[in-house]
Amino acid sequence: MSDYRLEVFDAVARRMSFTKAAEELCITQPAVTRHIKELERHYSVKLFDRKGNSISLTLAGMLLVKHTAEMRDVSARLEYELGMLLKTRKGSLKIGASTTIAQYVLPPLLAGFHSSFGDIRLSMRNENTESIERALLDREIDLGIIEGDSRRREIQYIPFATDEIVLVAGSKNPRAKKNAISLSDLSSIPLLLREHGSGTLEVLSHALKKAGMKISDLDTEITLGSSEAIKSYLRHSGCMAFISHHAILEELQAGSLAIVRIEGFDIQREFRFIIHQGPIEGLQDLFIRFASFRYSGPGKRQSLSP
Repeated sequence: MSDYRLEVFDAVARRMSFTKAAEELCITQPAVTRHIKELERHYSVKLFDRKGNSISLTLAGMLLVKHTAEMRDVSARLEYELGMLLKTRKGSLKIGASTTIAQYVLPPLLAGFHSSFGDIRLSMRNENTESIERALLDREIDLGIIEGDSRRREIQYIPFATDEIVLVAGSKNPRAKKNAISLSDLSSIPLLLREHGSGTLEVLSHALKKAGMKISDLDTEITLGSSEAIKSYLRHSGCMAFISHHAILEELQAGSLAIVRIEGFDIQREFRFIIHQGPIEGLQDLFIRFASFRYSGPGKRQSLSP
């Protein structure tokens, strides 16, 4: 957006805080207040209701939120298309990725993208699937890559790659020496699970439901919020965990972790790009095509060259 006051308004409206908007934009809080007052004078409307330390949008503010989002999209599309006209690609792309993808899939793709398109400013946000979907809906990111089975009407889901969730134990765990266990054995094994909102937990829950079980049927020893923490815990306990095959490639090769198969029970899931409903354009389209073409890991899908 060419009017910086609108960028300030957008930050305040997303954060619902003058202080947090100032931190995001790296300006002072009085400067944020000044820009908002200038906008209110310009449009002759009140944009925020202030009650103590909290604020809320007025009807006029809600209308401006809608149009600033549209202006931001138009601005990004214009920047991209003008860059294409000049045979260059410029702009910024905010990407959000769920934990497994951010840690084990995306970094080499980001490095390759930067090498090919150095004038595009990249940033990546790493949270669980539920938080990444919310960040997209709140327009805090331009593009997300998630794991899990969630479906929201406001979001367009584009297949990227497939993944397998496997049951894993530390190599010193006696169960690691078994070729396979039965599904009925699962309820008596102490398990380490991912946190609520995790794509891995969501996919596991759906797979168990199909097999006539629930998460509550499992013996949960602890919940942790990252694959790295889970792997470290497994190496020092008799616990087992469901984790992405992508996350344990190095440990399997080193022999510190082992996969324990469950007879008749496999968990497959998709990694998916997420964008707002509508045509795929600009830098979003460029990154999706680039990542789909360059990705060479397990579960690679066929795709067109960018």
